Amino acid sequence: MQIDHQLLIQIAKKAGDAIMKVYEDPSKFGGFETKDDRTPLTEADKHSHIIIYNSLSEYFPDIPVISEEGSEVETSVRKNWDKFWLVDPLDGTKEFINRNGEFTVNIALIEKTFPVFGLIYVPVSGVLYAGDAVKKEGYMIKNGITSRLSTSRKTDQIKAVRSRSHASPEEDAVLSRYDVAESVSAGSSLKFCLVAEGQAELYYRHGPTMEWDTAAGQAIVEAAGGKVLYANGSSRFSYNKDSLRNPSFLCLSGSLS
Repeated sequence: MQIDHQLLIQIAKKAGDAIMKVYEDPSKFGGFETKDDRTPLTEADKHSHIIIYNSLSEYFPDIPVISEEGSEVETSVRKNWDKFWLVDPLDGTKEFINRNGEFTVNIALIEKTFPVFGLIYVPVSGVLYAGDAVKKEGYMIKNGITSRLSTSRKTDQIKAVRSRSHASPEEDAVLSRYDVAESVSAGSSLKFCLVAEGQAELYYRHGPTMEWDTAAGQAIVEAAGGKVLYANGSSRFSYNKDSLRNPSFLCLSGSLS
C-alpha cells in the first residue's frame, strides 16, 4: 500500500492543534474523567480521537480503525483484517494533565500482525517522527527541517530511557544485562523516539501497555534500524492479538538488537 505521508501528517497536526486548544485553556487545567480501567480521559483525548477517526475513515474507507477512545472491536471481527489503523489520539494523558509537554499523537498502520508504518507528532514542540518499517526509512521533521532517523551504533556505555510515569524495580534487573552508563526519563511514546533518533540505546517497559501505545513507536524504531522485542528477546512484538494488551518489552537500537 502506498502511504500518503503528507496527508497523515496533516491529520496528526490537526489533531495536535485540537489538543493544544485544551492544553492552553486555563479553565481546562487538571480536568479529566476516569475510565473503567482507571486511566484518565480528557477533553483533548476526545477531540483528537474524533478528528483522526473521521479523517482516516474518510480518506481510507476500506481500512478499519482501532482507536484507544473508539468502540471495542470483537476479536472474531478484527482477526479477518489484512490491515488496519491503530491510533492513540493522545498518548501520555498523565503527562498532559501534569502539563510537562511530553504527550503525543500516535498513528500506525498494521498489516497482518506487524506495524509497517508509524507517525508520532509532539503537539507542544511541533516535532514529528515517521517511519516505514518495511522500507527501513525513518525521518524526523523539526523546525521545518527533515532529517533521517538512525539508531545508535554504541555497544557500551549506553544510555537507557525510562518511563516518567511507569517506573518499576524490574527495570534495574533488565538494565543490569547491559553496560548502562546513564539513564534519562521521558513520557509517552517519546521513549521510542529517543531510541529511533540515536539519543538512547535501550528502553525497557515492564508490565502492560496496549497495542496503540506501542505500534507507531515500534514502526519508527524499526524503520531507523532498531527492534522492539518481547522482554525475553525471543521475537518481535506482534499485533492484533486476541487481547490488545501487551506484555513487557525491550526496545533496542540496531547495535544491541
